[in-house]
Amino acid sequence: MLENAGVPFEPVDAPCDEDAEKIRLREQSIGGRELAEALAMVKASAARAGPDDLVLGADQTLECDDGRMLDKAESRADALEQLRSLSGRSHQLHSAAAICEAGTTVWQVTESVRLDMRPLSEDFLESYLDVEYAAVRSNVGCYRIEGRGLQLFDRIVGSQFAIMGLPMMALLHYLRERGIIPQ
Repeated sequence: MLENAGVPFEPVDAPCDEDAEKIRLREQSIGGRELAEALAMVKASAARAGPDDLVLGADQTLECDDGRMLDKAESRADALEQLRSLSGRSHQLHSAAAICEAGTTVWQVTESVRLDMRPLSEDFLESYLDVEYAAVRSNVGCYRIEGRGLQLFDRIVGSQFAIMGLPMMALLHYLRERGIIPQ
C-alpha cells in the first residue's frame, strides 16, 4: 500500500515475539482495539532503525460481535471453522498504526471497520477455500477484501485500506504534515 501510494520506505526487522506479546496483553483483558494499538506500538518501538528514522508499526485484530477475538487460522480446517463462525454475523477489524522516532511514539491512529458477513452455505465455503485458501491462510478472518472475499459480505462500513491492514488516509495526512511526502 505504501509503495502504491508513492511513499518512500525501507522495511526493517522488528525483533519482538508477537505471539508472546499478544498473550501478555490479552492477560490484561484488553479489547480488540487496544490490542491492535499496543501491538502496533510494540512493533514500531522494537524495530532496528537509525535515531532520525521514522518507524511505522501496524497491527490488526478481528473482534467478533460477541467480543471474541480471532487469530490467524492454523489450518484449512481452522479457516473453515472461522468462516462458519463469522457467517451471518457482524465483526469489527481494528487496524492500528504507530510511528516511533528515536524509540518514542510520535503518532498513533486506529480505524475500526464493521463488516456484516452474509449467511454462507457449506458448498460456498468449501469452494471459496478451494480457490482462496493459499492467499488467505495468513489473514485473520480468512478473507481478502480485494479478492473474492468481497463476496462474503452484505455490508461494510469503513475504509478498505483499514480492512487491508493500514489506516492509510490518516497516515498520509501525518506524513504530509511532517514533510515526508509533498503537500
